Amino acid sequence: MRSWIEFWNADNPIYVNDRHKLLHYRGIASDIRDLLPGEDDTVLDFGCGEALSAGLVAARCRKLILVDAAPNVRDKLAARFGEIRAIQILAPEDLPGLADGSVDLLVVHSVAQYVSKPDFATLIHDLARLLRPGGTLILGDILPVGLSPLVDARALLAFGWQGGFLIPALAGLVKTALSDYRRIRQELGLTHYEEAEILALLDKVGLTARRLERNLGHNQARMAFAAVRFSEPPAE
Repeated sequence: MRSWIEFWNADNPIYVNDRHKLLHYRGIASDIRDLLPGEDDTVLDFGCGEALSAGLVAARCRKLILVDAAPNVRDKLAARFGEIRAIQILAPEDLPGLADGSVDLLVVHSVAQYVSKPDFATLIHDLARLLRPGGTLILGDILPVGLSPLVDARALLAFGWQGGFLIPALAGLVKTALSDYRRIRQELGLTHYEEAEILALLDKVGLTARRLERNLGHNQARMAFAAVRFSEPPAE
């Protein structure tokens, strides 16, 4: 059985063309930029993917840390942003080297669905220590229980219509249905959550959370949450 990290580490059909990929990352970067509390802040984007528009975020903060588990993705990030001093590229195993309370805005977008619930709870527990008092964690692209793949397909087609790539989007849905994505999705599945589950998970690590009105990016059928560190993490 392959892992999701192996899937993202290889070429895959998730983006129907270059315009789709560009607009996808630009939309997420714009949404993150709009959440920035101040220009002197440190932002960490966990599971960032290729982050094509990370420059939009880096231009509005003191430091942007991009973290991804796929080595090939990190190589692409290094090639694109390696000369920009405000951007640091890390693997997940590098995170223990970061100091507690060193991050003002922590983004975990489109990660939860690819991780089991116990592993995601552990991830959030480990990441929460990085938030300074008053810092914010953003969880984006959380799949609600009962979300149909047809809803995601409609969201892609609407995005394609708005972004000028509707015909490639139609072709891409067919290509994805015949690709490794469908097979690995059947093998590994995607993790769905009730809203209350996410709120309880965040409360357990000492964060005060609420659901946001909008998800990051184009797919508004998925959920997003903001959680603020008002106190020290609970004792183990």
